[in-house]
Amino acid sequence: MSKLLSRISGVPMADCSTCAHRARLLAEARCQPGDVCVVAESGRQIDRFFRFNPELAQDYFSDPFWERRAIAVRYAPVERAQALIGDRDEVVRRAVATRLPTESLWRLARDPDREVRITVMSRLPPDRLGDFVGDPDYMVRLQVAHRLPHGHLPRMAHDPDREVRKEVARRLPAFALGRMMRDPDEEVRRIVAGRLLPDDAVRMLDDADWLVRFGAAGQAPVAALARLADDPEPDVRSLARRRLAEINPS
Repeated sequence: MSKLLSRISGVPMADCSTCAHRARLLAEARCQPGDVCVVAESGRQIDRFFRFNPELAQDYFSDPFWERRAIAVRYAPVERAQALIGDRDEVVRRAVATRLPTESLWRLARDPDREVRITVMSRLPPDRLGDFVGDPDYMVRLQVAHRLPHGHLPRMAHDPDREVRKEVARRLPAFALGRMMRDPDEEVRRIVAGRLLPDDAVRMLDDADWLVRFGAAGQAPVAALARLADDPEPDVRSLARRRLAEINPS
């Protein structure tokens, strides 16, 4: 009957007759075929099983099914999560990275899987992130740039990846953005131009990218905008003339 139900509903059904929990948990309604089950190869059912029976989670740390181990880690005591820090499956190690105490996170900071390292970077204290500004994966470095203390961000101003530099440009204090005004990527320079201190913005009014000029025109002192009054880009001209008119109405 259970196999027929599985085919009709699409819900994975396990064979309760071979389950070690049948005598106790099934009788106590702490598991239910097709809904709360650790035997079925269904992440939803396994998760619900450990939610109802968290004391059994660590019993599945050696289970051959990677998803069962990964879900078990979420419900086991934190101090037991370290037992799977070297698990062969990266999804399991990612789950471990979400549970480890801060002082143990360094053990996964050089994991071969980038998602594991990203998880670690999202949890390490910001003042410990400086050691990872050179991670080989740009997504890991992006997470580092997102959380690194301002005083260390200049180290990433010339990162080889545009997305990382864009994050640095968003977070650097305005007075420290001068080092990024000549970035080779216009998207980075656009962010920089819109955040510069007024006197620094003057140096970007002649940028080849009109959106950079537009951003700089909004930051620079009005007295410096005369050069943009006849800019070939209508939006830049309009902004420059509007700001100029504020100090010299006619």
